[in-house]
Amino acid sequence: MRAARLIKMVLLLQARPSMTAAELAAELEVSERTITRDAQALSEAGVPVYADRGRTGGYRLIGGYRTRLTGLGRSEAEALFLSGVPGALREMGLEDAASAARLKVSAALMPSLRDAPRSASQRFHLDAPGWFKESPAPELLPAVADAVWDDRRITARYRRQQDEVERELEPYGLVLKAGVWYLCARVPDSGSHRVYRIDRFTAVAVGEERFVRDEEFDLPAFWEERAAQFARAILRTEVVVRLTEAGVRQLPYATDRVVAREAMESAGEPDATGRVTATLPVESDDVAYTQLMALGPEVEVLEPAALRERFAEAAARSAALYR
Repeated sequence: MRAARLIKMVLLLQARPSMTAAELAAELEVSERTITRDAQALSEAGVPVYADRGRTGGYRLIGGYRTRLTGLGRSEAEALFLSGVPGALREMGLEDAASAARLKVSAALMPSLRDAPRSASQRFHLDAPGWFKESPAPELLPAVADAVWDDRRITARYRRQQDEVERELEPYGLVLKAGVWYLCARVPDSGSHRVYRIDRFTAVAVGEERFVRDEEFDLPAFWEERAAQFARAILRTEVVVRLTEAGVRQLPYATDRVVAREAMESAGEPDATGRVTATLPVESDDVAYTQLMALGPEVEVLEPAALRERFAEAAARSAALYR
C-alpha cells in the first residue's frame, strides 16, 4: 500500500514542477503529515525530493530526475492496455500514434509482463454504439480532433434546426456517447462552454491561432453536468402509474434509471394488493406510452386520462387478438 503511494507521489512530482503538501495529500488521500514522512522516505531511498519552505513552497524533484516504467504489476499493465478505445482512436485518426505508444510501453515493461497487451485484448473489448444502430464516424471528426490536440481555434458551420450557423470555437474536448461524437467547446465571445454534435457540422476550418486553455476545466465533470441537465430538460410532463412488484423492478429498464429510482423513492407505501403508486417525469405522453408498454400488465396508468385511455384501447386490442 505504502510502496504504491510512494511510486504515485514520484510520478505526480515528475508531471508537475512543484506541488504543495496539501495538493499531494488530496491526490493521494492521506494527511499532510503522511506526505512529510513519505517525502523523507523517498529522499532516504535516493529519490531527490526537495522541499521549498514558506507559504508558496512545496515539493519538487531536482536534477531532472525521472523514474523508469518498471514498477508496474500485471493487473496495472493489463489495465493500461484497456484504457484505449480502438474504434474511437481510429475515427479520430490516432490509430497509428496509439499503436506506436503501445509498442513503446510494451518495450519498457519487464519480460514477465510483455504479454499484458495480448492478455487484456483477448479478454475485454469496448463496443460503444448501441445495438442495431449504424454510427458512421463524422467526416469532419479528424480535423476537429487535430484542433483539440493542438488547442487551435476553429470556425465551424453547423445545422441548427432549419438553418446553418457559423461560429468561432475553442475546442476543449471530445466525447463519444452511445456511438455519437460531441465537441465540448468554449465560445470566445461569451466565454461559455457549450456542446455540439459533430455530425451536424457542415464545414470546419482549423485556424493557425492557438487559444489559452483554462486549466481548471474538467471535461468529465462538465459532460456529466450537461448530460444531467439535458436529461432533466426533456422531461416536460408527468404520468401517475400504479406498479406491481415486478413492475417496480422492471421500471429502470424501461425508462431513465435515475428518474425511475427517484420516482420510487418518493412513492407511497404499497396498497393492499401490493401495488405502488408513483409519479413519473417523462418527455411526453407519446414517449411514456412507448416506454411503459414494455411493462405490460405490470403497470397501470392512472393519469393523465388521455394516456390511460390509450392504454385501455391497446389492452382491449391485445385481448381480442388472444381470444
